[in-house]
Amino acid sequence: QVQLVESGGGLVQAGGSLRLSCAASGIIRRANIMGWYRQAPGKQRAFVAYITSGGNTNYAGSVKGRFTISTDNAKNTVYLQMNSLKPEDTAVYYCYANYGLGSEHWGQGTQVTVSS
Repeated sequence: QVQLVESGGGLVQAGGSLRLSCAASGIIRRANIMGWYRQAPGKQRAFVAYITSGGNTNYAGSVKGRFTISTDNAKNTVYLQMNSLKPEDTAVYYCYANYGLGSEHWGQGTQVTVSS
């Protein structure tokens, strides 16, 4: 069974940086797409970034230029480097992985809190 485990969340001051990690286990082959969503209090879950198995990336406009998504295929892990953090980046961040044929999995979420 595929499991995604996130880590790296925490409390940081505005302007600071955090790096989130998401390690996939229970499957050998690489995901077609891995990415991140976030959900702020009282809001719907929103897209943040994704990276394809071919290395193509896409970002939400609100994080473009500040966040960078990357993967370590040997470790089956996706990262989200977050720089110049703002209070509005405060949210629970969720990792997901899509292996095709309806196989999509989500992590449990990690809290990121940015203080002003």
